[in-house]
Amino acid sequence: MTGTFAGPDVVEVIALDERWSAHNYHPLPVVIAAADGAWVTDVAGRRYLDFLAGYSALNFGHRHPALVAAAVEQLGRVTLTSRAFHNDQLGAFCRELAELTGTEMVLPMNSGAEAVESAIKVARRWAHRVKGVPDGTAEIVVAGGNFHGRTTTIVSFSTDELARGGFGPFTPGFTVVPYGDGDALRAAITERTAAVLVEPIQGEAGVVVAPPGYLRGVRVACDETATLLIADEIQSGLGRAGDLLALDHDGVRADLYTLGKALGGGILPVSAVVGSRAVLGVLRPGEHGSTFGGNPLACAIGRAVVRLLATGEFQARSRELGAHLHDRLRTLPGVVEVRGRGLWAGVQLSPGGPSGRQACEALLARGVLCRETHQSTLRISPPLVISRDELDAGIDAITAVLAG
Repeated sequence: MTGTFAGPDVVEVIALDERWSAHNYHPLPVVIAAADGAWVTDVAGRRYLDFLAGYSALNFGHRHPALVAAAVEQLGRVTLTSRAFHNDQLGAFCRELAELTGTEMVLPMNSGAEAVESAIKVARRWAHRVKGVPDGTAEIVVAGGNFHGRTTTIVSFSTDELARGGFGPFTPGFTVVPYGDGDALRAAITERTAAVLVEPIQGEAGVVVAPPGYLRGVRVACDETATLLIADEIQSGLGRAGDLLALDHDGVRADLYTLGKALGGGILPVSAVVGSRAVLGVLRPGEHGSTFGGNPLACAIGRAVVRLLATGEFQARSRELGAHLHDRLRTLPGVVEVRGRGLWAGVQLSPGGPSGRQACEALLARGVLCRETHQSTLRISPPLVISRDELDAGIDAITAVLAG
């Protein structure tokens, strides 16, 4: 993918964005016009190695041929029916995703935030109907440093002032405890607690892995108090952390999982809540829904994603290349800590060195796309299709940037 693309230049396109789109993002100054595998190409024909992969939405790379083929085939048949009618893809998608994840029932949605909102609603409904919590009093325990989305309800229990400040009044019913503190979590559970909602690995916080034994302790606390465990695997799941689900690494099973990002193959927003029939079965017609959730096009792509993951190839690639990634990153100059699992790393930069944004801008000049979080952490999550040579090329660029 080389050569110059016809069309507007970088300055013109960025000016259009700045003039006409809301300023809720601060993108790097690159305008992507095409992409393939682990590479993207800008409007001038320059290629960049993608070290972000859409925050895990592109686990299978850009335009994976099996996913594109599934989308094109379905585009020629039917794309949307709404859930007012059955379609010939929904049942198969739900069955195949449930079988892949070892669960019993699937609630299809669109965005990751919708999946989390849906899980919250289901947990509250379950608490009222099954646990006997009085209506309007159910509580959910969450962890500090969380990122589950940006809806009003979700930012109500965020501890990030940038995401939360100025957006009140906030939704009640959430108790925040420190991430990794099992004693605080157990103490926060009451007879009104419907669920504990937790990320096995906190992505936005800087790819923070739960301390050893913490997630097992959460499971035990939930079992002892008849409380649901909801695992947010929207970024960490579907191969990113070296297992199908990041929670698998700890030998723990959740009652509900929220999935998204990679479930749409980088083509459509596709998300789902998957879990036990005893929990998801509390929903009755009319109590929850989505016009686009479970549409035939999304389901066809989701089925193709499930087929890719069923081979185990991508989980193995994440484990093997991830070990190499982490080994190399730990030797870099100007690095305080490297966190993460699989092909996913948070690189904590030393004070006095470049900020995360400065490092990403320097990497952009070297042909590598990356993104910072919390000013001083580089988030690295390349597509799982990346080769070892490509991975090394990206790490070499990071090494050069940090070496000054």
